[in-house]
Amino acid sequence: MADQAERLRAIVQGQRDMYTGRRQGASRIIVVASGKGGVGKTNLVVNMALTMGQLGYKTMVLDADLGMANVDILLDLKPVYTLIDVMCGDKELRDVILHGPCNLEVLPGGSCIPEIINLDSRQREQLIARLSYLEEEMDILFVDCSAGISRNVVTFISAADELVLITTPEPTAITDVYSVIKVVDKYCRHANIGLIVNMVSSAQEGEQIFQRIARVCHNFLKLELIYLGSVNFDQHVQKAVIDRSPYVLRYPRSPAARATQQIARHLLGVDKPNIATGKENKFLKRLMQMWAGQAGEH
Repeated sequence: MADQAERLRAIVQGQRDMYTGRRQGASRIIVVASGKGGVGKTNLVVNMALTMGQLGYKTMVLDADLGMANVDILLDLKPVYTLIDVMCGDKELRDVILHGPCNLEVLPGGSCIPEIINLDSRQREQLIARLSYLEEEMDILFVDCSAGISRNVVTFISAADELVLITTPEPTAITDVYSVIKVVDKYCRHANIGLIVNMVSSAQEGEQIFQRIARVCHNFLKLELIYLGSVNFDQHVQKAVIDRSPYVLRYPRSPAARATQQIARHLLGVDKPNIATGKENKFLKRLMQMWAGQAGEH
């Protein structure tokens, strides 16, 4: 077991060194979205980020959910300030960031997104300067978007280079996630989209649902999806939520935890190629430019 753990650490370190050299100091930005609420998106984001933190990556979650921002609740953190305080110049980024376990940091910010859209160009540049830490110091930044396909969600997806979508076996969730894929295909620039099927009864069910969605995307959109894996429906997940403790920490040997750890490894490219595009990421700059365009339309 010790030799196996040592080999895993060596593989991860090699992947991290290769990744760091390719990125040249820029964070890897992974936007996570879903077609509807209730599919476990935020819980998966938190637990994937923690798994990457356990492997030695400096990881942050930007809580960009306008209506149901709850990353801090899942980690039992108590935010005093949010991104709006940084935007107004009242606080520095270090005053707002919440420090969680396993190299994970959280930036609460969902409720202030509409106000950022209305900033003038000088204010946006100041905000980018304050947030530059995200792209310069973090290895991986997860952006946890609102469910659905609102304008703000489309903007986040367009600004980032990587997109991960979450669905469940429910017919409505499958239909809604396909609707997101159609919008992304029409308005965004993503060549690769990763898909996770959550709350499945078995790995076979997850694979079948992916194949069904992938087949429709191939036939009607000429778009190829990347299967990142599935997570079984697991009572340990709900127990962990009640305890305000992430399930990969509370129940690390549970089926959900093991599946989530495997998905995180896939994203990192430890077990198989990840979905990263390898582009030089200027996420914040692109995001602000898009918001500036939206403000000009009002």
